[in-house]
Amino acid sequence: MQKHPYVLLNECLETLINGVNQGNLVLSAERSWNLNDRNISNWGLTVVGYYVFFAVPRDRGLNFMYAVFETGGKQYQVSAGDTLEVEKLEVTPGSTFSFERVLLINNEGAISVGTPVVNSAAVLADVVEHKRGPKVKAFKMKRRKGYHRMVGHRQSLTVVKIKEIKA
Repeated sequence: MQKHPYVLLNECLETLINGVNQGNLVLSAERSWNLNDRNISNWGLTVVGYYVFFAVPRDRGLNFMYAVFETGGKQYQVSAGDTLEVEKLEVTPGSTFSFERVLLINNEGAISVGTPVVNSAAVLADVVEHKRGPKVKAFKMKRRKGYHRMVGHRQSLTVVKIKEIKA
């Protein structure tokens, strides 16, 4: 039997507030309509209805260093130690790659926004491996014409681990 959302909300808040009262967590809440387009695996989070409650370790704080960079036509927000999949880069696994197109840097609360890029900023990453993403299938059909086509696509990806952010 599922619990009522208000009961879940109270339980979640009690757990998070206990961590805050002990002095090792900072509590934040956010209203969200779609959780699928967020990379929130690094945070301890609780989802209740449309609200997301998450606690950030106090030593990391809300002003930790992060950067937003662009590669493959997409933008990624990263901090040191993060692992992410980007579109395939022409480098060998085990080598270091530098992302030069840095759009924003938050260095302990001092935010630098580029126009369009931040000068002399880079995100250094170790290339872990090359792999292929999940198969995406597209089915085309024209009714009453006998036309059926199944088209599939697998994106080539590179897994990188962020080593350092140079500001």
